[in-house]
Amino acid sequence: MHAILSNETLAPDVHRLWVDAPHVVRKRRPGQFVIVRASEDGERIPLTIADVDPARGAIAIIVQGVGKSTKAINALPAGAALLDVAGPLGRPTRISPGERVCCIGGGIGTAVVYPIACGVRAMGGHVVAIIGGRTRDLVILERELRVVADPVIVTTDDGSYGRQGLVTDALTSLLDAGETFDEVVAVGPVPMMRAVVELTRPLNLRTTVSLNPIMVDGTGMCGGCRVVVDGRQQFVCVDGPEFDGHQVDFDELAARLRAYREQEEQSLQMYKRDCELEIEAMGTV
Repeated sequence: MHAILSNETLAPDVHRLWVDAPHVVRKRRPGQFVIVRASEDGERIPLTIADVDPARGAIAIIVQGVGKSTKAINALPAGAALLDVAGPLGRPTRISPGERVCCIGGGIGTAVVYPIACGVRAMGGHVVAIIGGRTRDLVILERELRVVADPVIVTTDDGSYGRQGLVTDALTSLLDAGETFDEVVAVGPVPMMRAVVELTRPLNLRTTVSLNPIMVDGTGMCGGCRVVVDGRQQFVCVDGPEFDGHQVDFDELAARLRAYREQEEQSLQMYKRDCELEIEAMGTV
């Protein structure tokens, strides 16, 4: 069992949980993830290791409550526990000393680029960060990123905060102004990552994306997280999660992410119904 030390709301349906996991803290490197399970019959959920606290032997995971399992995890209070925290898993981020890197996070993808930005800064590099959300409420980790990145550019689709527009608009402005980068790291929804890749492709600007397809065992045995990169089948859990964005087949990735949409919706509706029944039962006690 892994105790939940704190549970903080960062945005609507987005929580940061600090979890006791000293075995992960000792070996974790930027870009790696864990697979967590809340209970014996719970789903295995891959989550980026967003931060570590060596003094407490704790890791931070940032969870967006979309389906049954993630909403159930976000509902756990401090003092509760996760049954499993397996990791660290995946290949660490390739970071070369002294490079200038643009880290781009869309929505919950900011939770993935933050530890990468910290890793670049720790290796003597310079980080420029672009983070975006549909509205101000969905922008996360701006304060944390300002410690390791300069500048931090915030975009919102509706213009409620920062500059109105997409993260690609901000990247275009930087490049048009003569900014140069050794690498761009982009993490977020598939359409966002694809748009960044198509922007950097003609510039031959190295672009890394971090993928999060359906994953089960985290060892490459189940095949659930397979993706096509440079025309070859790869497994995100062991070959990734980071890949050359210019070589990723985003059409195939998007199709796989939709594969169980109906079952996921059914499971979520059952979970909501169970929660409502539990609340009603408490009211009659």
